[in-house]
This record gives sequence, structure tokens and C-alpha cells, in this order.
Amino acid sequence: TDVTDWVGTGSTLLDLAVSNKPHGGLAAGRITEINGLEGSGKSLIGAHALASTQKKGGLAVYIDTESAVSSEFLQAIGIDTENMLYVHLETVEEIFDTIETIVTKIRESDKDKLVTILVDSLAAASTKVEMDADFDKDGWATSKAIVLSKAMRKITQMIARQKVCLIFTNQLRQKMGVMFGDPWTTSGGKALPFHASTRIRLKNMGQIKDTKKNTIGIKIRAQVIKNRLGPPLRSADFQLYFDKGIDDFGSWLTIMKDHNLVKQAGAWYTLVDQDGKEHKFQSKDFESLMADEDTQKYVYDMICKKVVLKYDSGKLGI
Repeated sequence: TDVTDWVGTGSTLLDLAVSNKPHGGLAAGRITEINGLEGSGKSLIGAHALASTQKKGGLAVYIDTESAVSSEFLQAIGIDTENMLYVHLETVEEIFDTIETIVTKIRESDKDKLVTILVDSLAAASTKVEMDADFDKDGWATSKAIVLSKAMRKITQMIARQKVCLIFTNQLRQKMGVMFGDPWTTSGGKALPFHASTRIRLKNMGQIKDTKKNTIGIKIRAQVIKNRLGPPLRSADFQLYFDKGIDDFGSWLTIMKDHNLVKQAGAWYTLVDQDGKEHKFQSKDFESLMADEDTQKYVYDMICKKVVLKYDSGKLGI
């Protein structure tokens, strides 16, 4: 069950939080769930994963149940929409039939091609029973949970043997009457939370405004609430700009400040590079500094040393 390939999320810190290894991300051959409230960036993280797949020469598949995808935004974050497979579906049954068909067809021509399938979103998908019924309340709405439970048992085994990264976005629902603990749950029963190797919860932490007080982005916190690839309950903070997607290097600078990897004096920062040379810069100049590949690799390695958790087998009593 070793993972042989990884798909980036657009955020280096989230990739490290999930995989706990350099150049990681979401695992191919596993199921990932991304959940959160409305407007927290679920579809964006999934779209960044599709862009990362295409950069690796893989196939990006977008299964849309919300009829709310924007081709301009997908292109802005680096997706080649001409070579992306887009499928619009309505029911859970159709989603899993389509996933099975896509994987089978691709494997007939290429056994090692990386495939990322984004289902956006599971909560918006109906079932055949629900589609045939009218709008009245028809008893307990358990048909979706039953279908998902069966589908997950089948699909988990199928993609585990393939190089397929399966990502579901899901909406949060509030538990009624919860005074203590986590007040949020996801729709569709417990099958997806059990079968997903990684569950990421996104939270909107506030707005980013320009000098004219116009909102140009949001701050996002991603917490890995379940993880079978690395340590769970780790989090990553990053900024999302509406015109370009995730500001990855901005989160690098924040984590470097937290771990004293740069010296700060007012608005100026000082970084000592791999050759012992000092670079003085402001936050707006950090991205241009990272344009140098050697410096970028040096900084990335420093961040990995601070963030990646090393397992101490000597204390396990084995």
C-alpha cells in the first residue's frame, strides 16, 4: 500500500501537513475528502490538484454536480481546460458508474498514467430514488448514505490498485443541540469519512483588502482532521486571491517568521542563503527572490526540516 505518486494542492504547507514528506500532497490510490462551509475554498483546492496533475502529464477529470464551475477561473490557476475531462452529473449512482468507466477506459490504453478525479460536490448530488420522487418529505433521507456505503466499499479497492487520486468536496452540516466538542458533521452518512485516507477541513479566517478597502481575497486555514499518510490534526494557513488563486510564497514567509528562519526589522527581512550571502527584502519582493531556483530549494529544505515530523521508533517499546 505504499503511495507511489502525489498530487499538489497549490499550498506547499498543506502538502507537507498531509504527506509529512517533501514534495508530497494528496496521495494517488487513496480517497481524499475536502469539507468546509460555503466560500471556504473547497473547489479551489480541488482545482489546484487538477492543475498539479496536468503539470505531471496526468489526466484531470472534473465531475460537477453543482453547475457552478467557471472556466476562466480554472484557466487562471493553471488548468488547461482544453485537455481536461469535464462531466456534469446529477446522482451519486452516476458519479460512481462514471468513475469506474473512466478508470477502466484509461487503463486500457495506459497502465501508469496519473489520474485525478475531482467530485465537486458530493453533498449536491442526489440519488435515483430522490430524483424520481416529488418535493414532499418522503420519510428519512437515508438512500444516499446506503448508496454511498456500498459504492465506497467497491471504489476504495479499485482505485487502491491504480494511480488514481480521488477527491470529494463535501459541505458541512450543523449538529443540533451540541454544547461541547465539534458542532459540525458532513452529509451522506459515515461511509466517506471512514474510507477517506485524508480529510481536510477548510475555514475562512478573514478577508484580504487592498489600499482602497476592496476585498481582493480571503485567508484560509486548512486542518487535516483525519490522516493515514502522516500525523493528523496539523493545519496550514495560506492566502487566496480571487484573481490568481493561492499565494503559496506568502505562506512560506509566514512560516519562516514563526520558526526564525529570517530576521525581521520593521518591514524588512534578512535571509542568509546557501552561499552565506545576505538578502534584504520586503514581503512584496519575496516572490522575486524565490525566482532563483537554488535559493528556492534552500528555503524549501529549511521549511521541511522545521515542519516534517520525524517518527521516534526508539520510544515505541518495540
